[in-house]
Amino acid sequence: MRHPPRYRVRRALVAFLTAALTALVPITAAGPAQAAAAPSSSATVAAAGAGYWHTDGRRILDAQNQPVRMAGVNWFGFETANYVAHGLWSRDYKSMIDQMKTLGYNTIRLPYSDDIFKGTQPNGITYANGLNTDLQGLNSLQVMDKIVDYAGSIGLKVVLDRHRPDASAQSALWYTSAVPETTWISDLKALAARYQGNTAVIGIDLHNEPHDPACWGCGDSSVDWRLAAERAGNAVLSVNPSLLIFVEGVQTVNGQSNWWGGNLAGVATAPVRLSVADRLVYSAHDYATSVAQQPWFSDPSFPANMPAIWDRNWGYIFKQNIAPVWLGEFGTTLQATVDQKWLAALVDYLRPTSTYGADSFNWTFWSWNPDSGDTGGILKDDWQSVDTVKDGYLAAIKAPGFTGGGGGGGGDTTAPSTPTGLAVTGTTSSSVSLSWKASTDDTGVAGYDVYRGTGRVGQVTGTSFTDTGLTAGTRYDYTVRARDAAGNTSPASASVAATTAGTGGGSAGCKATYKVSSDWGSGFNADITVTNTGTSATKSWQVTWDWPGNQTVSGMWNASYGQVGRTVTASNAAHNGAIAAGASTGFGFGAAPGGAGTPVLNCRAG
Repeated sequence: MRHPPRYRVRRALVAFLTAALTALVPITAAGPAQAAAAPSSSATVAAAGAGYWHTDGRRILDAQNQPVRMAGVNWFGFETANYVAHGLWSRDYKSMIDQMKTLGYNTIRLPYSDDIFKGTQPNGITYANGLNTDLQGLNSLQVMDKIVDYAGSIGLKVVLDRHRPDASAQSALWYTSAVPETTWISDLKALAARYQGNTAVIGIDLHNEPHDPACWGCGDSSVDWRLAAERAGNAVLSVNPSLLIFVEGVQTVNGQSNWWGGNLAGVATAPVRLSVADRLVYSAHDYATSVAQQPWFSDPSFPANMPAIWDRNWGYIFKQNIAPVWLGEFGTTLQATVDQKWLAALVDYLRPTSTYGADSFNWTFWSWNPDSGDTGGILKDDWQSVDTVKDGYLAAIKAPGFTGGGGGGGGDTTAPSTPTGLAVTGTTSSSVSLSWKASTDDTGVAGYDVYRGTGRVGQVTGTSFTDTGLTAGTRYDYTVRARDAAGNTSPASASVAATTAGTGGGSAGCKATYKVSSDWGSGFNADITVTNTGTSATKSWQVTWDWPGNQTVSGMWNASYGQVGRTVTASNAAHNGAIAAGASTGFGFGAAPGGAGTPVLNCRAG
């Protein structure tokens, strides 16, 4: 969201207003009863949200595989020159978060800029009359810790939003001359490490509102947001593979423009590829005329034209069961009649909770703060009173709160021990059987996740698993992670390799060709084309090579893989093992460091 002039003026007056606001504004109760959350249909649903979350098609599931719906607010300020969430000049942070929960919001999107990694000291916090006493002397990141921990302790989840490279302004791209991509990624990894095991933080929004000249899928690594999101998302997952990765859209795709960050039309042909399955959530932004006029608002059919526009830009991802969709920002002052019609239509499009439950779009409203000049907030200018009209529009799509104790305020944050003794107990031409020794945990191990290469292929509660549907005469590499009921996940076990029986059969042969698509020094992406050189269709294929240097594959798409030392083995995915005689298919990967040269590829077809 672009903060308008009124926002900047208010910020400049904070130091002068703090004492007056503290003296004049009493700490009042939360908003009216009619704005409360939609009631839960059962105790089971109300208790959903434990642990880290993952995705399944268009749904987000908690650690117990219960569906959840994020229904929350944006609370900005860490991305500004105050270096802290706004409103703490007149309220206690716990009082603010309690009010969010009372009103029925279950998630906080918390914007920040990379400045907060420089030891910044927050300004605009009052400590008078016993307010915010436990924040005194803390830097910005330490205050963020307090907000995250308290939110988690009462059952709210937090998404950390990299809103700006620095406190001065938003940027079209994810990097600037002052804040290069390396800094962006290292700071994202630092956050992932900082909150590892703290399941109040369920994910990171990689960058706010990429816009022109940012592109989606154009292949130019300097402006291709989709490729940048893959690099950053995989870097975050390398530190904490349990986090959700939220990827916003761009402004323009194939000549069609939408709101900044609101155009995800490119996903249809160029989806984001992450190294850990079931962690991707796409995020869009959408606004009304109080932010900017758009041609669809003056269409004679408005607001009946809006669902088709939302479908085209981001709704199709949900409707086609590609991935969950999170409307990370939407808002309006509600002053204009057209804005009122827009919000009513949008709420209906997002699917009322009473009808659809958690099988719905996820969302966080912009904003909780009243000091966003082109939208206002859920709170009025006194930072106490609730805009009950605006809040009332959202009542139908609010959702149950989540299990408390997820933050550092008393929840289980201890991961199970690493599984040991992973061994192959049997193979056939199409299966591999595994077993391992049980892990230990302070509250008990809930189950194990089995990975073939980097893709999860099974979830079991015991200590054995059989992977089926494999290709004869093919090598596969496996690891296992343990998890507890809170969603804490152990490090991966030592890898074990297994080769299925047989030779693969068939009369088909194949060749593989290699091409680097982008190389930025610290890493690179490459594409491999597999061509059937035989006279009959393949059933499967496998490509192997040895790196000439110390390269490591970080993620692969359209194939599964394993790497032992310098040797990489890539096998077909389920959808592309069959190649007609003379035809080709392809797969790609990311690896680091760059400058790998071209390895010698060996291809075998079955």
